[in-house]
Amino acid sequence: MVNPDAVRNIVGIVGNFISFGLFLSPLPTFVQIVKKRDVEAYVPDPYLATFLNCALWVFYGLPVVHPNSILVATINGTGLAIEVAYLSIYFAYAPKPKRLKMLGVLAVELVFFAAVVAGVILGASTHDKRSLIVGSLCVFFGTLMYAAPLTIMRQVITTKSVEYMPFTLSLVSFLNGICWTTYALIRFDIFITIPNGMGTLLGLAQLILYFCYYGSTPVKTVELPVTAGDTKDGSSHGGL
Repeated sequence: MVNPDAVRNIVGIVGNFISFGLFLSPLPTFVQIVKKRDVEAYVPDPYLATFLNCALWVFYGLPVVHPNSILVATINGTGLAIEVAYLSIYFAYAPKPKRLKMLGVLAVELVFFAAVVAGVILGASTHDKRSLIVGSLCVFFGTLMYAAPLTIMRQVITTKSVEYMPFTLSLVSFLNGICWTTYALIRFDIFITIPNGMGTLLGLAQLILYFCYYGSTPVKTVELPVTAGDTKDGSSHGGL
């Protein structure tokens, strides 16, 4: 007979690897920031949001809040460390106004997180109450994060182009949603099911849009090298 807990652990481990890949997906952006020593028009908002989301999920996965969910804590702990690295790089190369704004938002998040931890530990005496409070917050912030692709999906429909919606990222997001939804359903956990179920549906919608509009996406033309007689600036300004 198949042990459901063993299957759940296997699914969770696979989910850890897929989520790790998602956390690393912005890495090329930060490599470019380091190379150019400039954050350009990039904003830290997505990384600040992910930072708080990961922190809440780490707290949720701890035995003191929700027993038997340590795999949730491990991957989000890894994600938290990655987001700290991203924010550190951003801080190092951002101009002073952007640094101050980032530090202000980060301070608010840390105070909020500390208040949640203190309130839950001191005010909720059972695992069920703690899971309800922290899980509800995780669902709220997790749903907001999973809803972020709606903007790019609207852009795809408007422009009839998938140029700014990479297929690999959409596919991995879809697989990640399936994996964690399955993990949550084996030992039913409504708080993990809701945001990841939504992530699965949005990932599927992105893949459908990709196949619908791939054919109408304009092919980028390669510019010819600048000759000696040209007055045009020949430097490269490639985007990410």
